[in-house]
Amino acid sequence: MDLGAVILAGGRGTRFWPLSRRARPKQVLDLTGEGSLLSRTLGRLEGIVRHDARLVVTGPDMVEVVRPECGGATVVVEPSARNTLPAIALGTWAAGRAGADTVVVLPSDHHVARPEALRAAIVEASRVAHGGALVTLGITPNRAETGFGWIEPGEGGRVARFVEKPPQTVADALYAGGRHLWNAGIFVFRVEALRAALVRHCPGTAAAWAAWEAGDPVEAAWAHTEATSLDYGVLEKHDEVRVVALDCGWSDVGAWSALDEVLPARTWGAGVCKEMVEIDARHNLVHADGKLVALVGVDDLIVVDTPDAVLVARRSDAQRLREVLDALDARGLGRYT
Repeated sequence: MDLGAVILAGGRGTRFWPLSRRARPKQVLDLTGEGSLLSRTLGRLEGIVRHDARLVVTGPDMVEVVRPECGGATVVVEPSARNTLPAIALGTWAAGRAGADTVVVLPSDHHVARPEALRAAIVEASRVAHGGALVTLGITPNRAETGFGWIEPGEGGRVARFVEKPPQTVADALYAGGRHLWNAGIFVFRVEALRAALVRHCPGTAAAWAAWEAGDPVEAAWAHTEATSLDYGVLEKHDEVRVVALDCGWSDVGAWSALDEVLPARTWGAGVCKEMVEIDARHNLVHADGKLVALVGVDDLIVVDTPDAVLVARRSDAQRLREVLDALDARGLGRYT
């Protein structure tokens, strides 16, 4: 088995404004003081994926900011954003050209506390995929989360069904049952197994793959690919999908408030700053790299300082940053987005 990796690095990460911007997307941010999310994702592949079989898929407007974080991995440019299915197909085709017969697909902007557990699960999933199955890694949940899709395992490691982001009552039941797993968007499959599945379920993308094989420019067939996710386009229709459970201290780091899961807890909350003075302050999240911060009599706040913008918000409003970006655009202040 020759394992390659496809790292999806096309997202913008608006929920980390003002640190993330159009010119500085989430995956290149260092949110913990230990390197960018993208560089740490690539670093977890040491020992299982050779450097020349690592492909980072990103958009044309992100190439220059993404490339320095790639550590020599090959950057593959998708002509436009069309969801994960075309990006994964393009990256898998490129990995096959680099000599890989099996591929692991990883998001570029997640956190893993125990990378050795992730590597072991990838090796196990590669073994399962050797028989032709498409394999998804399912995260062992630690709460009744409504923001993720869930996976129901079936007999023999097969996926019985995928559950869309559920309402709270359903999430409570899934978590209490102890069988279901989170869908983290991590996949392992043989290159030819994915191509065969595309022929069955996504003929436009399969035709684009054939055109790339024939030497046509990527752009020429890109518009014919199905603009959908791998889950919707293939996995939910396919009859040979398996799941490998993964418990690795995973977080999708989906918003400022999620940094509680990846940063050490302090008496005042969590965060990154040069020095902290806190007086009667609790459960705050601070990002002010290189600066002293004083918190006095405040609880449950998010405070983010950048050279040209400052964010102060209640933790409960962490998901409302899209409204800020819309307001900036409406007021002619798009230079701050």
